[in-house]
Amino acid sequence: QVQLVESGGGLVQAGGSLRLSCTASGDTFSRYPMGWFRQAPGKEREFVATISRGGRDTTYADSVKGRFTISRDNSKNMVYLHMSSLKPEDTAVYYCAAADEFISAYRDTYKYWGQGTQVTVSS
Repeated sequence: QVQLVESGGGLVQAGGSLRLSCTASGDTFSRYPMGWFRQAPGKEREFVATISRGGRDTTYADSVKGRFTISRDNSKNMVYLHMSSLKPEDTAVYYCAAADEFISAYRDTYKYWGQGTQVTVSS
């Protein structure tokens, strides 16, 4: 199994940028397709972005397409989410997750989750 720890969250003004990081430990990181999800207060956890094992394939939620970029560095056991042109509606706790087999936008396909990092975007 793999343990995941997110970092990089914080308070940022609308229009600003943040880079979230997720550090993996335990199992072989490159085995796992990785994803980012987010959960705003009172809302369901929603898909943000996903990346394949080797980093070649990515998929984004429509709400973040063109503003967010997911990447990974398998040599460092890290996955990143670079967020730009942030909006107040991006405010949420952001989670990284490891999937069993395929990149996916579906929460249930992810087996391992981090504890989350808070991102707050002020208007």
